[in-house]
Amino acid sequence: MGKRLLLLLPTRTYKAKDYLDAAHVLGAEVVAASEEPGGLVSFDFNDPSKALKHGPFDAVIGVDDGSIQAASRISKTLGLRANPPEAVDAARNKKVMRELFLKGGVRVPEFADAGESCPLPFPCVVKATSLSASRGVIRADTQEQYSQALVRIRELLKNEEDNNPIIVESFLAGPEVALDGLLSAGKLRTLALFDKPETPDGPFFPETMLITPSGLSQETQEAIRLESERAAAALGLIEGPIHAEFRVTPDGPVILEIAARTIGGSCSSILTFGTGVTLEELVLRNALGLDAALFERERSAAGICMILPESDGVISSVDGIEEARLVPGIEQVVFPNRGNRRVSRLPEGGAYAGFLFAKGKTPEEVVKALKSARSMITLHYK
Repeated sequence: MGKRLLLLLPTRTYKAKDYLDAAHVLGAEVVAASEEPGGLVSFDFNDPSKALKHGPFDAVIGVDDGSIQAASRISKTLGLRANPPEAVDAARNKKVMRELFLKGGVRVPEFADAGESCPLPFPCVVKATSLSASRGVIRADTQEQYSQALVRIRELLKNEEDNNPIIVESFLAGPEVALDGLLSAGKLRTLALFDKPETPDGPFFPETMLITPSGLSQETQEAIRLESERAAAALGLIEGPIHAEFRVTPDGPVILEIAARTIGGSCSSILTFGTGVTLEELVLRNALGLDAALFERERSAAGICMILPESDGVISSVDGIEEARLVPGIEQVVFPNRGNRRVSRLPEGGAYAGFLFAKGKTPEEVVKALKSARSMITLHYK
């Protein structure tokens, strides 16, 4: 088809192979770039002009949080259809995001800048504004817990050399869900809505399980889609994938945040569309102006279980992998950080120890399979 694609692949991304495979399926010519020297084209992602000498391109794709900002800036320089850089920046800052949501009429929890005394009634949630994957997010039920949360988050930000502010927001009760969707000219198509059957209520907020299709009513699901679309518009996001997080309160869904990317880590591998089309292929089709809308998600239920680190350190070995693979419904058992990367517990750590993937006839079957497989896994650290 003669399409030429620039893929920005941070060195530590899980998604490189998935996007490269998708580009190969589409027959696109790919220039794969990294921010560090190695086997790929390399240039500073903060200097989009460095990419121009490798062009021309029909689309520029950032595959995760480490590259979507650079992709938007390169796309703007090249005049390509993409999200404005300022919209991507807003989606990376929880304070700016909430301020724009309010201006756009999108419901958000009550929030304020974090001071030494909590400015909101308890319970509240203290949040670093620039981190993802539940890092730097702590619930506080008392002033003492609030003060301890501030100290802990400040230390985390200091270690990250992050000077962004800390905010505090009202805690919302109710189940949490996540929407993955695809924007085209500002119109949002839901690709998957995930229930979180183990929705955490604090003090930390790990994601442990995502299940689709959702058990929510069609009316509530459509309300979540519409609110996600409004939230994207409030930030100025108009093209490409989004991942949005909601609490479903008795008064309806309330958005917690939105990201200009697909679901994180290895989680996208559980989603297939049409006859084996991957989420990454849909993203590339959308960016290249191809027929992404023709493919619907397969009918089977699917789910992911994220295995959380129980200690800080390097995972030396994992027991129970083969037993977990034999559980009916389990599709994959993946431990990408085994032996080669230090992991930490929340709220400081953001990397999962591993992932379990399952499919079944019903969401209930998938949950049962994931819980059974998870019970067989034991992590060892060095």
